[in-house]
Formats: sequence, structure tokens, C-alpha cells
Amino acid sequence: MNPMDHRLHLDRTLDELDPPRWAPPAADSTRLIRKVHELRRVPLRALVPADLRTLVSQQVALPYVLPLAVRLLIEEPLLDAYFYEGDLLLATVNAPAAAWTLLPELGVRLRDVIEALPETAIADLPRGATDEIACFAARIESLR
Repeated sequence: MNPMDHRLHLDRTLDELDPPRWAPPAADSTRLIRKVHELRRVPLRALVPADLRTLVSQQVALPYVLPLAVRLLIEEPLLDAYFYEGDLLLATVNAPAAAWTLLPELGVRLRDVIEALPETAIADLPRGATDEIACFAARIESLR
């Protein structure tokens, strides 16, 4: 992809990149549903880590959102996006296997970053995180 295409891509929204555009949420929608609808109208470059965690957790437009999340995680694997240290990482490794089949190289890069973390860093994550990370690594290995 040439640099100009990349810049144009980041200036676009999920509503533009992941059709069809979503209709406005119902008046009685939860705060989370309203937030996800709102985030689909934000240019990709303006999404902050908490936004990415929300979108990944809700499995929204993963082919566009996962690369952004992984880019951040490569730089700071245990980034505290909103709730706790490592929350973006755990949301990302819990993305469905089908999303990673579309992005196998990205999954390998994330797995390599995770494997480079000290065991104590993984141990400090919430209960069950070690198993979630192990499942992710196994899924990525099965794609090879």
C-alpha cells in the first residue's frame, strides 16, 4: 500500500470502510450501544486506545480495528486502555479466530510480542488471562 492510500484509509470512518452504515441507535439503547455507534463515525486516526478496546471487545469491524490495536500493543503490550493494565491486549487476544484468519501475519507479530513479555507481567493480569493468551497463541500457531 502506498503512503497516500494509508493516509486516506486513516481519515475514513468505519461506517465508510465497513458498509452498510449503521442506522442511529434506538432511543432506549444502552450507553455501550450508543458509544459503538458513535465510534463508527470517528475517523480511524482519531480512535484512542479506549475506543479500540471497546470496538475490539464488541467485535466491530475487526479487519480495520485489529491492526490499529496491534500497532499500539507492539509498542506497549500492557497498555492500560481504559480499565486496567493489559485490557487492550486481552480484548485483542479474545477476538474471534475468524478475524485472525484474515490477518495471520498480524497475529504472529502480536504472539511474538506476548512471548517476549516476562512471565511476571502475564501473571499480574486478571485471573484467566494466562489461559486466554495461551488459547490465542495456539490459534495463531494453527494458522501457520
